[in-house]
Amino acid sequence: MHIQIRPILAALRRHKAGTLLIALQIALTLAIVCNALFIIHQRLANLSAASGVDEANVFVIANMWADLDRSTEQVDAQVRADLLALRQLPAVRNATPASGYPLRGGGWDNFVTMTPEQVKPTTDAAVYTGDEHFLDTLGLKLVAGRNFRPDEVMVMGTQQAITPPTAIVSQALADRLFPDGNALGKSFYAMGTAPSTIVGIVDPLHRQGVDQWSNGYAGQALIWPLRADDERGIYYIVRAKPGQLADAMREAPKALYAQNRLRIIDPVDGIQDYATIRHKVYDRDRGMAILMSVISVVLLAITAAGIVGLTSFWVGQRRKQIGVRRALGARQRDILAYFLTENFLISATGVVLGAVLAVAFNLWTVTRFEMSHMSMAYVGIGVVALLLLGQGAVLAPALRASRVSPVEATRSV
Repeated sequence: MHIQIRPILAALRRHKAGTLLIALQIALTLAIVCNALFIIHQRLANLSAASGVDEANVFVIANMWADLDRSTEQVDAQVRADLLALRQLPAVRNATPASGYPLRGGGWDNFVTMTPEQVKPTTDAAVYTGDEHFLDTLGLKLVAGRNFRPDEVMVMGTQQAITPPTAIVSQALADRLFPDGNALGKSFYAMGTAPSTIVGIVDPLHRQGVDQWSNGYAGQALIWPLRADDERGIYYIVRAKPGQLADAMREAPKALYAQNRLRIIDPVDGIQDYATIRHKVYDRDRGMAILMSVISVVLLAITAAGIVGLTSFWVGQRRKQIGVRRALGARQRDILAYFLTENFLISATGVVLGAVLAVAFNLWTVTRFEMSHMSMAYVGIGVVALLLLGQGAVLAPALRASRVSPVEATRSV
């Protein structure tokens, strides 16, 4: 079977409008679908990102104070009493105060430098505060160094800025600051001119935020030995004993109200387990993935329908020519190959243009929305998918054309 390309090109030149329309449709579909697949993959990867937390057993209480006219010392005394009450519950393994927690959706983060005079920061790190119970409460894995000692925990009142002399950092932050792997015992600067010395390393530890801009600092976090006694409110992170999460979540607010009624715990969002926290923080990513999937399917369906419609129209117009070719000895597979080749040339033109548009669109999103650079693998997958879609869409009308009998075709007008 030998296909002459020149007659096909001549036929396409006689149908410039339809050819150009389908090629442009394929190009735009490829550009959008490639970037949509990239976004979907990124968002789905976010949904399964490890937090480092024992999510099956940990929950968070958002505690707000109803009496705001209290000193830092009074707030600290109340926080200590609350923690003692929580830790004494039969279903609770441990509890810690905190100013934020992984996957919260936003919170405290600081630029990190290696010297106090450094103008351009080395990186950005999420900042967590907690006492010596913080690691065990969250279930964080200490891979090097040690935990905080009780005497290292400092009290930080409302709107106070304190830089503790010690810190525990995530493995990602340690590797970013000290690529040689010798982070323990080294110092960094995250606020003011006072350094913090790394005494421990945990892995993994997710950041509080999940926004796109923070992807460049994924997993980079530090923990300061601070009891954040904010007079406006505080988070209590509680770890239940295995299998007793529901009991711990039911008894914890009762224990807190028994200590002091002058507090506010929202009945809807005041107590959340990590399944709820993860679902809420990634709700936007999940919605974006679904939206991009729907758009991709619709675009692919429209493109396939366009190819089917145009080819069917051309087959109807060319019935007489097809009959003549059949009468001159052309076989069914020759007619089939003709239309498949014709469509392949149109699709190839479209995917070449579409590949350029896909890369250009990604570069625009990188500069405009701080998204990541798209791997060319997505373009390659998109090119193959569109070529296969084009050949699959044209197959049905091409088969109908190949079945046109010479007698029937020559009698048609």
